[in-house]
Amino acid sequence: MLEGNGAAVYHPRQPQQSPLWKLLDDHFEGFERDYDQKFFRIYGYQRAVIADAVRAYLKCGDLREGFARVRCPDCHHEYLLAFSCRGRWFCPSCHAKKVVQFGELLRETVLCPVLHRQYVFTLPKILRIYFKYNRKLLTKLCQCANRCLLRYFRTALNSKVGKLGTVTAIQTFGDYGRWHPHLHLLVEGVSP
Repeated sequence: MLEGNGAAVYHPRQPQQSPLWKLLDDHFEGFERDYDQKFFRIYGYQRAVIADAVRAYLKCGDLREGFARVRCPDCHHEYLLAFSCRGRWFCPSCHAKKVVQFGELLRETVLCPVLHRQYVFTLPKILRIYFKYNRKLLTKLCQCANRCLLRYFRTALNSKVGKLGTVTAIQTFGDYGRWHPHLHLLVEGVSP
């Protein structure tokens, strides 16, 4: 946001005011303690990455967890900038920043200036359980999706050559946070 004189004004985040932060701060320890008894049979083992992400999120934006002093070399205005968790997927603030940065990286260094399409590959519900307990299958799912799309385009174009450029994002949740492994593919076709 800009002031009347055009100077940028820093407004620190207040992550502790969000309902998500309050919920996790109040209840995550109990959730962890009771997980095996209440949730293991239905949802499988609790992955360590979950606890790591939650703990990092609870520290994100908190000046007590560390900060940098930012100073303008021209006007000498200073402010404290709290360190962030730099997490993806979980922390709303850090994730939003990562999405923008990744999009710019793709646009500037990876993608060709051609038309792109998005495809979504989903799994039947009966197969999803296998991916919950064997995450390595998600890699194989990505490879399978790429092979299928390449075959589809070669068949549709009646060509034995041609390559695909894809950026694949694995998403393991659907609405209401339910287990729903699926893929989002950004695809560009490159002819020989």
